Amino acid sequence: MISTDLALLLRSAGLRWTPASGDRFRVLVDGLDDDVFTISEMTIEAHAYDTGTVLGFNGTTEWALDSVAQEDALWLPREDQLREKLGGTFRSLARSLDGSFQVVIEVAGRPAQAFGSDTAEDAYALALLSLVTAAVDEAVRAPH
Repeated sequence: MISTDLALLLRSAGLRWTPASGDRFRVLVDGLDDDVFTISEMTIEAHAYDTGTVLGFNGTTEWALDSVAQEDALWLPREDQLREKLGGTFRSLARSLDGSFQVVIEVAGRPAQAFGSDTAEDAYALALLSLVTAAVDEAVRAPH
């Protein structure tokens, strides 16, 4: 699973999330921030309103929690979701001799870049963070 620190960095960099069944998240509220939840139509559903998305906890008797605003939830994207977000820039995932993982991406007109971490998910997340950060930097520098 992606680290909470990387998930926070991705969110801060501008990565957006549309909650869907199977997505994992943490609730950024004291006392719940160590728990990982999974959206499932049976227990946790995403409800879209004009004011924003709310994650509703259905029929959970063990929690005194009915719902949480999406802003209070931190998405923990899975490996396949991170790879999908990398899109056509993704070139490879490889395991190094030391057991770490390396993701290589390539953006047109730039040399390939490699990102390594102890887990495949974090290597993907580092690569995606690089892309999201670069996209934000380019948008800021673009003439208005």
